[in-house]
Amino acid sequence: MNIEAKRKYMLLCIVILLIAAIAAGTSDFWKDSGVESAKQGYVAVIRIDGPIYGGPDTDSILSGSSGVTSEQIMKEFQTARKDPQAKAILVRINSPGGSTGATQEIAEEMDKIRSSGKPIIISMGDMCASAGYWLASKGNYIFASPATITGSIGVYMDYTNVEDLMDKLGIKNEKIKSGAHKDILSMYRPMTGEEKEMVQTMVDDIYNQFVQTVADGRKMDENKVRSIADGRILTGKQAQDLGLVDAMGNYYDALSYAASSGGIQSENIPVKSCGTGVSLKGILSGEARNLSGVFGKALADSFKESVAGSSVPSMK
Repeated sequence: MNIEAKRKYMLLCIVILLIAAIAAGTSDFWKDSGVESAKQGYVAVIRIDGPIYGGPDTDSILSGSSGVTSEQIMKEFQTARKDPQAKAILVRINSPGGSTGATQEIAEEMDKIRSSGKPIIISMGDMCASAGYWLASKGNYIFASPATITGSIGVYMDYTNVEDLMDKLGIKNEKIKSGAHKDILSMYRPMTGEEKEMVQTMVDDIYNQFVQTVADGRKMDENKVRSIADGRILTGKQAQDLGLVDAMGNYYDALSYAASSGGIQSENIPVKSCGTGVSLKGILSGEARNLSGVFGKALADSFKESVAGSSVPSMK
């Protein structure tokens, strides 16, 4: 195959992949359009996969970040709350935690849904810890698997000090600041006792908010929550024994419970994803990796052809 033929072939592959990606990326739209017309409504599914952090909702193929943003998840909760056909919300969480501020933003949207009378059912995946559990505690009912990793109720703020290393390298860090504490978490100097106390006060404040959220959401005594809110991780079964989880069950058990809670009586439960579903970004990212392999093989073949007449040994 000559160079021109290879180029045409690769261009055709790219066009076909783009068409397939667009078709797959819009499949949820066509599939869900029938759901919206169902008289009994549907269960809205919202997925929280990976770390939770603040930021805009983006589906850029060039974005390499993993996890979910608060604006993305808030938009999905708003969609479910405002749609009268969404009778219940199933939140599938598989997250190790994340930013406190972003988590609280999402939690506020969950409070609005519960205030509207729509039930929120939580389905824990492999992991639903720390900020993930903060959100789970906002649900009306929580399902987990016996081996799900959950809990980790606590807060921390880390920082690094490289002052000794800088001294060994003969490097000095100089700065001009507006106040004594402006560089409180600087890696180039240790914190003073006063600054450690200030940061500890911040951490304690957020921790108390976390404990109160769990106590309110789970209808537990605050002192009982504090007795297990020391950052420890728990299995789903241990969490159930402690009152942090309601039942053992997988995604479909949670889905059935959500449908029943929303008054949906159907063997085939109508479901609609409030997220992007099979996103164009995800498909194209995967296909880009496949294409890179194809291009790499084509380049390798071309290289082998160019050196075939030389004395370079080869094995086939």
